[in-house]
Amino acid sequence: MLYQFAVSPDFSPNFLPGWYVFNTWLQKQTKQNFHLEIYQSFQAQQEALSRQEIDLMYASAFDAAMLVRENGFLPVVKAEGFSDEAVIVASAENPINEIIGLSAGTKVAITANPDVYMMGMIMLESADLSANNIQFVNCDTYVTVAKQLLRAQADVGFFLAEAYDAFSDTIKSKLKVLVRSQISLIHHCLIVGSNLTHQRAELQKILLGMAQNEKGRSALKSLGFSSWVSVDDENMAFMIDVMNALAS
Repeated sequence: MLYQFAVSPDFSPNFLPGWYVFNTWLQKQTKQNFHLEIYQSFQAQQEALSRQEIDLMYASAFDAAMLVRENGFLPVVKAEGFSDEAVIVASAENPINEIIGLSAGTKVAITANPDVYMMGMIMLESADLSANNIQFVNCDTYVTVAKQLLRAQADVGFFLAEAYDAFSDTIKSKLKVLVRSQISLIHHCLIVGSNLTHQRAELQKILLGMAQNEKGRSALKSLGFSSWVSVDDENMAFMIDVMNALAS
């Protein structure tokens, strides 16, 4: 059987080759056929999910929570030492250096990543800003968000911190971080859909042992990870509770 494997569109393009390396490693270890599908936007990914075309997914915290809660997906592992954080960024030429300097009418460049949107909006509250008094500039990717800032077509942009940190020094020299979230309790997660739930335990065992051999460590390094750690149902329920609290 051919299983469809998807990766959240918010990963850094620097690690695109690494996901293909990981997919090849996974097929060899499981002796199963996985087809890696890279969706160009969250909308395209959501359409595939609505058609039940995804069996294995490295999902954002929001998507993982939604799919576990509503679509019967189960959590497997997360990357050790990583949590989902957001940064609000401006052009280096922007005279504003902190959030409280922003005012009503601010143009905010965003992607469709709901995790980052939620964290970004929470951080904007300190400037008395909300969806009611700012303008959104919708972008497909974080690269596009950066371009909007550099072209002065947006005042600030929301980024997944991991994606922003992966930008080249040249790009980051033209930008500046106004604020970075420090939640530390939500994270991307590898999850399995109904076609693979019966193999959850075996997948988890294989992935937890990935760092124990040279080829596994090399594949992990290509993703920027050192190892995987398990995520059980209780861990996922806690993350869902945290996200519900943040959103309320």
